[in-house]
Amino acid sequence: MKKKIILSMLCLFLLCGCGKIPKLKNGEEAVITFAKDGKKHKISADDLYQELKNNFGLEATVKLINSYILENEFASYKEKAESDAKNYMDGLIEAYGDETKLLEAVQSNTNYSTLEAYQDYLYLSFMETHATKEYAKTLVTDKEIDAYYKDEVKGDVEIYHILVTPKVTDGMKDEEKTKAEDTAKETINKIIKELDESKDKLDTFKKLVKKYTEDESTKSKDGNLGYINYGDLSDKYDELIDAAYKLKDGEYSKSIITTEMGYHVIYRKSIKEKDKLKDIKDEIIESLAERKMQQGNLAVDSLKYYRKLYNMEIIDSTLNRQYGIYLNNLANKGN
Repeated sequence: MKKKIILSMLCLFLLCGCGKIPKLKNGEEAVITFAKDGKKHKISADDLYQELKNNFGLEATVKLINSYILENEFASYKEKAESDAKNYMDGLIEAYGDETKLLEAVQSNTNYSTLEAYQDYLYLSFMETHATKEYAKTLVTDKEIDAYYKDEVKGDVEIYHILVTPKVTDGMKDEEKTKAEDTAKETINKIIKELDESKDKLDTFKKLVKKYTEDESTKSKDGNLGYINYGDLSDKYDELIDAAYKLKDGEYSKSIITTEMGYHVIYRKSIKEKDKLKDIKDEIIESLAERKMQQGNLAVDSLKYYRKLYNMEIIDSTLNRQYGIYLNNLANKGN
């Protein structure tokens, strides 16, 4: 509540005049008075403004700037950001047990004194992340899009697999775990050997599925995983998908493939033609933008970009200096 009052007062007091230090309409008027032993004293609106500016000015300035620009530039995203912030808070409340315990954690670990203030912070963070991604999209070039499409976009690939899971338990000693893993690997190598010696590879593979696989969800389907692509499974299965794309139709893996489930042998049956560039261009731009967000300090660049777009100028020289230091600190933090 204290932060909201401070922000509201600053918002009401600030006037965009032509000087370096804005004057308040009621700057000389008293907001607090004292009277004792015939002596009178007042704290003026200017006094209060200077105190608020020195202690809370930068934080309030940044929030007011970001709120105005982002809520105007990305008005259609506000509802989602608000929803995401609320859902995140609901998750925290559930994790901590109740609002009281969460509030204690927020007050202990952040500068926020209420859950409402912390949720406002989350909301603005979601807006800032969205703005950074939209800015990143403007940096994506046609050359990058073409290269991504050529090298990274694949058609869905249909594969069959056999899963062998090491019989490892928590109570095992290290040497026991190693032995269990070695046994599973020996089984995989045995399967590969049987495939090497067979004539009808797919028919043999299906028989070996029934004999060896420990994936009950695909056992009745001859081990068929259907058509898959990057992103269909978690990134923990990228090794399996990588192996599938390195094979040709009708080929099977001849080295052990490892995932979180265990060890695999796969058979590639077919591959679909990849989507046309015009149909997935927006998705490619999204992916490239996300990559750019991981490189350098794009968040700071995006802040500068949108503030320039809105011809933003901080009239107060003290706040302008503080804001400049703030941006430099953000940039250095990202390097």
